[in-house]
Amino acid sequence: MSYQLSLLDQSPVDEGQTPQAALAATLAFARTAERLGYHRLWVSEHHDNERLAGSSPEVLIAWLLAHTSRLRIGSGGVMLQHYSPYKVAENFHLLASLATGRVDLGVGKAPGGLPLSTKALQGELAGQKDFPALLAQLTRYLDAVTEPASGEAARALPAPSHSPSRFLLGASAESARLAAHLGWNFVYAGFINASEQAMREAVLTFHEYAQQGKALISLAALAADTTEEAASLLAEQHNYRVTLGKRHVTVGSEAQALAFVQQAGAADYRIEKQALNVLHGTADVIHQRLAALQQSLKVDEFILHTPLSNPARRLRSITLLAGQH
Repeated sequence: MSYQLSLLDQSPVDEGQTPQAALAATLAFARTAERLGYHRLWVSEHHDNERLAGSSPEVLIAWLLAHTSRLRIGSGGVMLQHYSPYKVAENFHLLASLATGRVDLGVGKAPGGLPLSTKALQGELAGQKDFPALLAQLTRYLDAVTEPASGEAARALPAPSHSPSRFLLGASAESARLAAHLGWNFVYAGFINASEQAMREAVLTFHEYAQQGKALISLAALAADTTEEAASLLAEQHNYRVTLGKRHVTVGSEAQALAFVQQAGAADYRIEKQALNVLHGTADVIHQRLAALQQSLKVDEFILHTPLSNPARRLRSITLLAGQH
């Protein structure tokens, strides 16, 4: 295997499980990933979602770093539109100072929640923030940490000896170009937009414009002992796509879709039930697909997300993919 494997975990709350148990399962997931030799583990940001317990990646990252020793830990990602770039830089400089050489800062521009949680996070500025400008500000704060104090700009201290690695999560050529322009690594979010054409366009755009950094691909993937078992596990898994005019958002349940419509105050909308687009089967089948992507798109790392809430099933999948039985 000539590529690295990394993981994304969303701290899903299984049926009958408490959020506390879901977060404990994420810690067990991280420890297992470290033992199996995975390169990095990222945690996500979701708000006002009873099915996903991870609402604050920075806090969860600190906990996971304290209970692991080698695995890189990061955010997949911080939803930058909600926050001060200065505070995000401070948070991750502090994390990088606590766990030298092990911290990743991944950022995204999705809301990560329903309209009312977005409004609660952003206050009166909801919907008025320019993402490229926010990312440029964050880049400056991350870069300027070693400059002497002056009357011109605040510094996001403490200054870590090893800066957090930077990743922009996106699903379009536009996001890839932005990452390349600002010197960030780029992660194509294939579990959000599984279009082969969009993936190829975005990754090749990054290769064309980037002077540094690399492109990664993130995919939903489920390994089982047989292809039939994997298909059976996914049979009842669905997303719901909400269309409001030209705006689209994907949520995990019909109840969330209806809540989104209600909170957005939309009279004209469409809700579509969609099967999950998940790379699934035996570990060999999945690795064949990853190897083909590596060859065609020149990527050397994949970040895999297991779209199941059952902790034992998630552990089994990553164990098989790591070549363990």
